[in-house]
Amino acid sequence: MTARSTRRTTAARSRLAAVGSLAVAGALILTGCGDQTDKDNGSAQTNSAPLFDKLPKKIQDAGVIKAGTNAEYAPMEFQEGGKIVGVDPDIAEALGKKLGVEFQFTSGNFDGLITALNSGRYDVAMSSITDNKQRQEGLDDKGKKLGPGVDFVDYFVAGTAVYVQKGNPKKVNSIEDLCGQTAAVQRGTTYEKALQTQSKACTDDGKKKITIESFENDTEAQTRVKSGGAVAGVNDYPVAVDLARKADGGNAFEVVGEQVDAGPFGIAVSKDNKELTAALEAAVNAIIEDGTYKKILEKWGAETGAIDKAAINGGK
Repeated sequence: MTARSTRRTTAARSRLAAVGSLAVAGALILTGCGDQTDKDNGSAQTNSAPLFDKLPKKIQDAGVIKAGTNAEYAPMEFQEGGKIVGVDPDIAEALGKKLGVEFQFTSGNFDGLITALNSGRYDVAMSSITDNKQRQEGLDDKGKKLGPGVDFVDYFVAGTAVYVQKGNPKKVNSIEDLCGQTAAVQRGTTYEKALQTQSKACTDDGKKKITIESFENDTEAQTRVKSGGAVAGVNDYPVAVDLARKADGGNAFEVVGEQVDAGPFGIAVSKDNKELTAALEAAVNAIIEDGTYKKILEKWGAETGAIDKAAINGGK
């Protein structure tokens, strides 16, 4: 979503600071295109893309931006026909045309993306990651320093949503109704944090806590809700809406209540790579201005997440 709503400690369509071991799956897609031309004898490259000159020389020379993602969050990023598709890959393709390079996506565990980015495996992480201060500063849930943090180029807005079995047998109408119930969620996301925060609010109000079942991937959480093992699941709003529309032909789930704690999704970039951050900000603004951005969101039914202008580290 998530944010994957890293929601994102707010959700949107939100997810938490990525830590832990990295298990990279072998899913790969090239998006974007440029007319980059190498001259003889390894001399400088020429490129007519409007923002090519803003990129770091290392990326100009490589001709690609390596992007880590977790391709399990339709419509934001998911696998179809052996390719990674969705809102984020389409936005990346449009950015690539402005920058004159290709985005090369690799899918791995969500909670390892930022760690992999800071280790140099990726140039960016783009996976519905909620931009928040915790991730910017590299902190865990308790404020302990885990790493250097990252910078974000914000390109979308989403919040946390609750989804239940079709027909809503337990009559859940909001996240507050989950007190004393079991809820399923993907581990390491901001909507896992949203459930933890709500569970504390339940006990502070004299009610029973929420039993939170956290899974390595969102598919497992969905299965738990579908089977009735969990009363509800929590996810990024656009992901939950897409799930309700498509799972079992629209007969498996429904979204209840409104999205809450809306916040920005950002492209994560190493704090040591300010030049790339600035180039991406310029590219996001360029596709907003020329209308490409709007068309991409309309294609995937994600218009509610549109922004008017890119921002750097706009999350709270």
